[in-house]
Amino acid sequence: MNDRIVSGKPHEEDHNLDTNLRPRNLETYVGQENIKSTLSISIQAALQREEPLDHLLLYGPPGLGKTTLANIVATEMGARIKTTSGPAIERAGDMVAILSQLQENDILFIDEIHRLNRVVEEVLYPAMEDFFVTWVIDKGLKARSMNLALKPFTLIGATTRYGMLSAPLRDRFGSIHRLDFYNPPEMSQILERSSRILEVESEIEGIKHIAIRSRGTPRVANRLLRRVRDYAQVMADNVITEPISLNALEDLAIDELGLDRIDVNVLKCIIEKFDGGPVGLDTIAASINEESDTIEDVYEPFLLQLGFIDRTKRGRMATKRAYEHLGYEHIPSSTLQARMKL
Repeated sequence: MNDRIVSGKPHEEDHNLDTNLRPRNLETYVGQENIKSTLSISIQAALQREEPLDHLLLYGPPGLGKTTLANIVATEMGARIKTTSGPAIERAGDMVAILSQLQENDILFIDEIHRLNRVVEEVLYPAMEDFFVTWVIDKGLKARSMNLALKPFTLIGATTRYGMLSAPLRDRFGSIHRLDFYNPPEMSQILERSSRILEVESEIEGIKHIAIRSRGTPRVANRLLRRVRDYAQVMADNVITEPISLNALEDLAIDELGLDRIDVNVLKCIIEKFDGGPVGLDTIAASINEESDTIEDVYEPFLLQLGFIDRTKRGRMATKRAYEHLGYEHIPSSTLQARMKL
């Protein structure tokens, strides 16, 4: 499931590619204009006051550039950045060790911050507000608390599950931004830049087809670009033209809206087996031999974004747009019910 080519989650093969293709400053960062504008002003103000930037929380679907943006902030601030993730910090002592090593105005970036252990999270509260940490030494009658002063720093948290963050942690961030999906023109700009870096010869029309199928996610776009590049190298003259791009994407079974085979299977299951719904999530999962959590967390968000399914109290329903996209005749539910009565 995580290895789907249209998944925004990182693949093992993406690491070096993502690092090489990431923009280094706000000027070369495409999209998210409101966030860029706000951050630019905040960074300039912090530099003028010679203070660390306010703690920053970035949230949104995977693959949209949260890690990239954190590194850009560090570059713009002229600060060092220490990167870790929520699952990697298992004990309060681990967090204290990380915080105590930070120098003045350093940036601590915690990816998947919603997965922090609650005990570890509580260490952050005084650290973010007053730049000190408290922990208990020994046990029983010998127990005593110790305070350690920290140098002023900036915490940047990233999460794909904003609702899973505790209210006390959320409230301690001075700036919270949601990253949105990119539109096709922005995706084309990103792909043109990636093509230049990868030294891939490409035509505008060929790039456009990749952009449209990238689900508004740069990580998916760069992954598709690499696949189409390979196809062009073997099957053509090493140039990504419109026909080459279309043929490569067809071989990958990715349609003009970015749906892959699994997305189509979910929609066909609802339409063909259950007359368009409503049908329960567990029933859909059993019908396509998939976990219900996987359908809800991985497949449904994009289908909901396209307006292809509705979530109702009685279950999932395929919309008219889904019928039309897959070439089915859409019969309103009221008509179906009338026919059943006859």
